[in-house]
Amino acid sequence: MRQIVLDTETTGLSAESGDRIIEIGCVELLNRKLTGNNLHFYVNPERDSHEDALKVHGISNEFLRDKPKFGQIVNELLDYLRDAELIIHNAPFDISFLNKELDRLGRPPLKTVIGSVIDSLVMAKEMFPGKRNGLDALCDRLGVDNSGRTLHGALLDAELLADVYINMTRGQDALIMDLETPTGEGGEVVLVDLSGIELPVLRANEQEALAHDTVLAEIDKACRGQAVWRQLQLA
Repeated sequence: MRQIVLDTETTGLSAESGDRIIEIGCVELLNRKLTGNNLHFYVNPERDSHEDALKVHGISNEFLRDKPKFGQIVNELLDYLRDAELIIHNAPFDISFLNKELDRLGRPPLKTVIGSVIDSLVMAKEMFPGKRNGLDALCDRLGVDNSGRTLHGALLDAELLADVYINMTRGQDALIMDLETPTGEGGEVVLVDLSGIELPVLRANEQEALAHDTVLAEIDKACRGQAVWRQLQLA
């Protein structure tokens, strides 16, 4: 599966109010492995960044003056993203900006080019309810080194998000089961009799049960009384 971790930097917070993209960073994953085939653009937004946005990304208006406009990089960008699954943190924000840029050029929206979108912020909120789930917080929680992130940058943030996403989904690999039927040397099906195998049942001791109840209480508190495990326990 080909996935692209994507991030943008913008002149402000509202594409509908005329804010524009100034930077696009893309990191490619193939079968959940970093390939190094990344894509990065600085873009001339044809307007100045808001002062608050400058404090976030630190990309000056002067630096962007001689950079290509979105229309000059759009074909390369869409060719790179074609049919891929995008991974974006707070996807509606970046998608709205990309769609607005495409609309200005008379192009169809991004969904007509890509395969699908995973919002890693939604995923993080489901995995860590009640916690801070910004990129820095996730890096700290998952052991991803973000010491070089003093300002936001599209490519750097995409690289960090790629590591975060791989860490958040790492357990999926362990759930893949080999469902092939065992065969003998001649290709005949080998029947395995499991009836004589008795699986041992290890009961939790008092200390383990107490630790389990403590964890459930913390989950229940974070979920404001909606923890599924508590509901099952009471059923």
